[in-house]
Amino acid sequence: MDELDLLKKDWQSDDSRNETKLSVKEIYPMMHKKSSSIVKTLFYISIAELLFWLVLNLYPYFASDKYREELAVMYGNSTMLLALSILSSLVIVVFVFLLFKSYKSISVTDSAKKLMENILNTRKIIKYYVIYSLVMAFVSVIIGIYYTLYHNPEVSKQFAEFSDKQMFVATTLMVLFTLVFILVFWLFYRIIYGILLKRLNRNYNELKKLEV
Repeated sequence: MDELDLLKKDWQSDDSRNETKLSVKEIYPMMHKKSSSIVKTLFYISIAELLFWLVLNLYPYFASDKYREELAVMYGNSTMLLALSILSSLVIVVFVFLLFKSYKSISVTDSAKKLMENILNTRKIIKYYVIYSLVMAFVSVIIGIYYTLYHNPEVSKQFAEFSDKQMFVATTLMVLFTLVFILVFWLFYRIIYGILLKRLNRNYNELKKLEV
C-alpha cells in the first residue's frame, strides 16, 4: 500500500481527518509543480521540433536547382511541395501554441480538479498531434512514391520493363519502406513524447486518488 492509499484510508478516520487534509495540501503543490514542469518540457520539445521541420521545409529553397527539380518531380510539382510544407509548419505552430496555452493554464491553476482537466487536455493535444504526424508521414510517402513512379520518365520507363517477379519485389520493397518509415516516426514520438506523457498520466492518477 503506497502513501496515497494510506492517506485515503486515514481520510475515513475522524481523528486523522485534519491531518490528512494537511497532507493533501502538502502533496498537491508537489503534483502541481511536477505536472507544470512536464508540460513545460513538452513545450520546449515542440519548439525544437518546429525549428527542425522549418529548417527541413525551407532547405529546398536554398538548395541547388537540381535538388529542387527532383523534389518537384517526386511530389508532382513545386506547388504540391510548397503546400505540404506550409500545412506541416502551420499545424506545428498551432500545436506549439496549444501546448503553451496548456502550460500557462497548469501554472496558474490552484484547484486539483482543474489541474486534472488541464492534464487531460494536454494528453489530448499530444495524442491528436501524434496521429496527425503519422498520417501526414504516410500520405507524404505515398504521394512521393506515386509521383516518382508515374511522373518521373526514367523510373516509369524502368518499371514498364519489369517482369512480374521484379514488379512484385519492387512493390514489396516500397511497402516495407513505407512501413519502416512510419515505424521510425512512431518510435520517435513514442520515445520523445511517450515518456513524458507516462509521467503526466501518473500525476493524473495520483491526483484522482486525492480527489476520492
